[in-house]
Amino acid sequence: MLEIRSVERIHSATKAGAIVDDLIAQGVSPSEALKGTHIPFSELHSHEIRISQEQLLTVCANAMRLSSDPHLPYRIGTSIHLSVYGMYGFAILSCPNFRWAMEFATRYHLLAAPLATIAFSEHDAVSTWTIETLPNPKMDDRLSRFIVELQVGIHTSLHRDIMGPSFVPREISLRHERGSDFNLSEELVGCPVRWGQKANQISFDSAALDEMPKLGNRATHSAVVEACDALLAGMESYRGVAAQVRRAIVQIGPRKATLENVAAQLGMTGRTIRRRLLGEQTSFRALLDEVRSELAIKYLKETTMANEDVAAALGFADPANFRRAFRRWTGHTPKHFRR
Repeated sequence: MLEIRSVERIHSATKAGAIVDDLIAQGVSPSEALKGTHIPFSELHSHEIRISQEQLLTVCANAMRLSSDPHLPYRIGTSIHLSVYGMYGFAILSCPNFRWAMEFATRYHLLAAPLATIAFSEHDAVSTWTIETLPNPKMDDRLSRFIVELQVGIHTSLHRDIMGPSFVPREISLRHERGSDFNLSEELVGCPVRWGQKANQISFDSAALDEMPKLGNRATHSAVVEACDALLAGMESYRGVAAQVRRAIVQIGPRKATLENVAAQLGMTGRTIRRRLLGEQTSFRALLDEVRSELAIKYLKETTMANEDVAAALGFADPANFRRAFRRWTGHTPKHFRR
């Protein structure tokens, strides 16, 4: 999968459009729904517009601020259907069998403007989707809950699109506790909901995968997959040297990455990289901080590494400097992201 920066405008505005449309239906003005995104409302539903993960997160944050609907993220998710995803959705619909559809949806998920990773597994006749929000300094607990419940709604809707309207999950497990602002009820989703679990998961009976899709067609699917491959390749046209620099920082490691060794790896001079990054309205320092911030959040959430070890892994000799930098990046202390 491509290494994508959260500020790169390479994604369809499908999800943002669904959220904004729902807010407008509740009486919110387009300008309030899109506040802080710099997305013109007149272009929101254009097939040509491309937005970034940062812009989509801002739309989600606006929705949380502007709506008091406790079922908002799930309800918006269930309003999103495969037809709005263009070739990606058509490819899923045309998969020759349902297991193929699960694998394809995972492999080409980047085409769905993801705010979370998805993984599919089968064990003891039970199929499970595992959802994990993408690391981002803006991703506090409340925003993470919103996105997970949005994704649960999307998954439910897409399963109904390909398996039929009677599809109901067997069980939904959520890492977070039940919230007072928005939450899933068993009456709403039609199955048990478990709170405070080890992972965010949607499970259903694997027997459902043995049925044959009504729209499955190998020849059609092969042709549409080629179009999806072209779309993935075309994402590179929206990207610049910043993506290459960021990828090099990840490969070298933030502890050892310097402008000089990144330039050497990319076959450029440091001066050329500075100039081209300036043209893309960023800098080497900003990209290094992006990578450090994302890795720090990942280490804090997913490992038991001490703060001193996280600091050392990211290239900070003094843990105090790491704590100050982390607060500058995220607005929070490292403790905020510990689970």
